[in-house]
Amino acid sequence: MSNKVKIYGALVLSMIFWAFSFIWFKEANKTFEPLTIVFIRLLFSVIMLTTYLITTGKFVRVRKEDRRLFLMLALFEPFIYFLGESFGLTYVSATICSVIISTIPVVATIATWIIFGERLHRINYAGIILSFMGVLVFILNIDGSLSFNLKGLALLCLAVVSAVGYNLTLSKLVGSYSPVHIVNTQNIIGTLLFMPLFFILDFQDFMNTRFNFEMFKPIIELSIFASCGAFIFFAFAVSKIGITKANVFSNCIPVFTALFSFILLGDKLTFQNITGMVIVVSGLFLSQMNGSKKAVNEAVALSGHTA
Repeated sequence: MSNKVKIYGALVLSMIFWAFSFIWFKEANKTFEPLTIVFIRLLFSVIMLTTYLITTGKFVRVRKEDRRLFLMLALFEPFIYFLGESFGLTYVSATICSVIISTIPVVATIATWIIFGERLHRINYAGIILSFMGVLVFILNIDGSLSFNLKGLALLCLAVVSAVGYNLTLSKLVGSYSPVHIVNTQNIIGTLLFMPLFFILDFQDFMNTRFNFEMFKPIIELSIFASCGAFIFFAFAVSKIGITKANVFSNCIPVFTALFSFILLGDKLTFQNITGMVIVVSGLFLSQMNGSKKAVNEAVALSGHTA
């Protein structure tokens, strides 16, 4: 097998795994509450990623001066981000969620432009405008009313905003630690943050549930494939072709999610939905062309994928 096939195969698999994460969550949510899903998923992912880092000799200790940054990182994502995304998914379809979440790179680019004064190319501005137009096409009816649950959209917007905060914090850490190590460390802190919420709000219902393997299957799939496998494959591809080229593939996630949701969940896709999705993805490609600094790009690549 050629090296290029391995690299791009790893990239495609990581995008498919992340696309499936929205679907697996919807499946798990039929039995478990959002906080339970997130807590168990994070716990499993921490065990697996820590094992991976130790067995490969890539585990390193966080420097004392970086501990505050990692705490801020975990507060933004997975803590606030997962609260927004997970509860948002209980009100909207997997496809809608993936489209809204896919705008994170656009919003993050705007934030870095405003805060850091980083100049963008004209094509990037065009992409930003186009992406937001696509979202409007996707969620608005002809009369201007919302076609989807307002509470769900508000929660997903909270997830997007928290991902931007995560992005700005992460830009100070990339280059010092590997992507897999960063994700594992923030997930360890995230697990500790979610633990009291789980035991106070969901533990009693969790213990009263009659368990079987099928109930846990989607959470196990989330942990193994989305939280671990996707990151390892993505990190491998980034090490070979760079963050900018690898990140372009992230724009395919809403398309994969829509396709798999249609096949597996029976989600309906109207012509308006398809049109809006095409506009969003096109805008995402344009917004990332001739990209910005490596640190910012690497942060954008991880934002919204720590799930």
